[in-house]
Formats: sequence, structure tokens, C-alpha cells
Amino acid sequence: MNQLQTELNPLSGFLAAFPANYEEARRNFCLAAEGERLPVDSRRHALTGPFGELLACDVVWAGSRAARRVLVLISATHGVDGFCGSAIQTDWLAGGGPGHLPDSCAVMLIHAINPWGFAWLRQVTEDGINLNRNFIDFSSALPDDTAYSAVADDVVPASLDAKILAQADDHLKAFIESKTEAVAEHLLASGQYSHPEGLFYGGSGPSWSRVILESLVRDYDLAGRASLCVVDVRSGSGPFGYGGLSSACSPESRAARTARLWFGASVSEMPSVSTLYPARYGLSDYFWHPVVGERGCMLGLEFGTWPWAEVFAALRADHGLYRTSRTLSWHDPGTRVVKAAVRRAFYPDTPDWQEMVMTRGRQVIRQALVGLSEMGG
Repeated sequence: MNQLQTELNPLSGFLAAFPANYEEARRNFCLAAEGERLPVDSRRHALTGPFGELLACDVVWAGSRAARRVLVLISATHGVDGFCGSAIQTDWLAGGGPGHLPDSCAVMLIHAINPWGFAWLRQVTEDGINLNRNFIDFSSALPDDTAYSAVADDVVPASLDAKILAQADDHLKAFIESKTEAVAEHLLASGQYSHPEGLFYGGSGPSWSRVILESLVRDYDLAGRASLCVVDVRSGSGPFGYGGLSSACSPESRAARTARLWFGASVSEMPSVSTLYPARYGLSDYFWHPVVGERGCMLGLEFGTWPWAEVFAALRADHGLYRTSRTLSWHDPGTRVVKAAVRRAFYPDTPDWQEMVMTRGRQVIRQALVGLSEMGG
């Protein structure tokens, strides 16, 4: 960014909150908390990052622990999408946000709920689990994933042989053309539980990240608050740089009405379940709904990056890398190419995109705190 752009852009001083990698994101976040004299509750992961760095989900609570109204802001549910959420959380701390909280309100920052995925530039956890498909009752029958199973070996081929890849590409193209791209995207992303090496795999049991999230809700007594607003910051879907707020609640529900009251017409709901658009399974939203109840709302704040085909291609290559490589070297040139594509798919890392993210992030935090402060109870 040149000098004139810096002078004209009031956000330029805060764009440094965007990290280059997970380790820098964690350091920036913890230093910003220290600057506000706020303790960091670190839930350490058993594994390490690609350079041996410590991994943890770090939690900061700003405001009175007895606050009746709480905003919960989460980053890195999808691991590699942690760049934008981490930056928004760090910016709020570094910008003095904790010193301007409305009465009776607190903010809980859950930084890198999936630290392994963030560090290793994967959309999944260390178990290959998409955390946002992991919140189902594993003691009951698993959801039907027939649609995904029909193209599972085409989505992530068992070999990187050129002929096999070409055949898989042809099958996928035919599948997408038979459904339209939007419907095909929804079907592939609905969640599947029979192909651990595949995309949107929900797991065979609760992941480490899910267990940590459940423990945080208990430890901080979030269900006992008078009102809650939960915002899970994500990226990878939607128009470039646009931060769309989405609700998994019925449009007629009180939570959906509250979301529209607080955030306006930018809130959208998922398509109604139908033959074309089956239910999406295991969303973290479903975990949060009984915690929030009718006392607030839970929303995903998703920042768009590139067209779905490019994001899908990056994810496919990454999953293919792990399916076909018995021993994966982080420094291998082929690995670096794939990881760079995944990072770019979820983090464009350009000043215009960063500015859009920061502007929207600040707006959503302000709207949430105003809404909470005006909530009865």
C-alpha cells in the first residue's frame, strides 16, 4: 500500500492484524489481549504445526464474567479460513474494543477453534473432519449420504494418475451439469459420514475441536446468560470480499427475527429442505441453537473469495494429496503448490479484500453489541 493510499485509508493501520500464518495469528492475538490486560485461556492441542509450533484454541473474555449479555466471536472453524476471523478478533482487541463495551455486555473471543487446520492450511481437523459437519448425535443412525457416495471417488480420486483424473473430471462435470452448479454444490457440501478421505466428512465421533467448544460453553456458563449473540467468522463462499450473514434457523423463528432486527436485511436463511436441496448435517449452528434458545441468535459471517469452482478445485487437490501420500512432506514442492492454492482459496490476501473484511467485521461487532444492549432480560 503506497503513502497516498495509507493516508486516505483509515483502516490501513489495522490491516497489520491480518497474519501470514497460524503462528503469527496466535502471537498477534495473545499480544493484543496482553495489551488490554486480559488473560488468555489456552486449550492446548496435542499435536504441533508444520514447523513444530504449539497449537491451541485461545480464549479471551472481555467484560464482567457476570455479564448477562454476551457476544461470542469464533474464528477458524474451517481451519484455513482463520485468517479473516483472527484479524477481526485481534483488531477489536488492539483497537480498544474492551474499553467501550455497553453496560452488562461482555465479549468472548474464541480464537482458532480448529488450530490444526489453521496451521496446516486445511479446511478440516487433524482427523480429516469438517468441524461444521461434526455436530450430530453419533449414538443414532448416521445421515444418508447417497448423493455424495455416488461421486466420492470422482471428488477425491484414489490416484493422481492423469487418466484417472481425467475420467473423474468428466464424471464430475456430468454430475454438475445434470443438477446445475448451485444444486451440485449443495449436494456435495451437505455432509457425508462414509468417506473419511473425502470432502465435508463429518466424522465417526466428536472431534477435539467439538469437545473443546462444548467445554467452553459449560466453563463459561453461556447457556445461563440472559441473551447471546454467536458469530462464527468463515470464508470461502460468496462474492469476493462480501461478508454475508446467514442463519440456519427457520425464517419464522424468534432467533431469525432477532437476527434481522439487529443486523438488517443482509441476514439470509438457508434454502428450505427439498429434493433438490437436502438438509445439511452436523452444522455447528445446530449445537448453538439450544444454547442460545430464544434469547438471541447464532449466525455465520462468511466472506466470499473466489468462484466456487476454484475453491472446490483447491480443496479437491488438498484432499487428494492426503489420500494418495503415505508420507507427506510440508516442504515438498508439490505440497507447497497445493497449500498455496488452498490458502488463496480462503484468504485472497489483497488490500481490497482485507479492507472489506475489516470494515464488515467492525460493523457486525457493533451491530451485535447494540442489539444485545437493547435486549430485555
